[in-house]
Amino acid sequence: MRTTIKIADRLLAEAKAQAVASGRTLNAVVEDALRESMARRAVARRVGRRPPRADLPTFPGATLRAGVDLDDTAGLLDLMDGADS
Repeated sequence: MRTTIKIADRLLAEAKAQAVASGRTLNAVVEDALRESMARRAVARRVGRRPPRADLPTFPGATLRAGVDLDDTAGLLDLMDGADS
């Protein structure tokens, strides 16, 4: 089907560049992008806007050790390996 749509100049230039780089037509690039966008929206509608809630087990009495920095990956690995014991 033939139709006319308005596309921002910059977006059209990017789509044309992608078409050339991939050896496909502009039409194929636009169709693929539209299919992908519609598929993502369909999945979002089926699943809901948020991923399903995961219930994680908790264990009583366990707390963080004083001075543990959860952003310090190397330090955490040392602690888990027993280097700080």
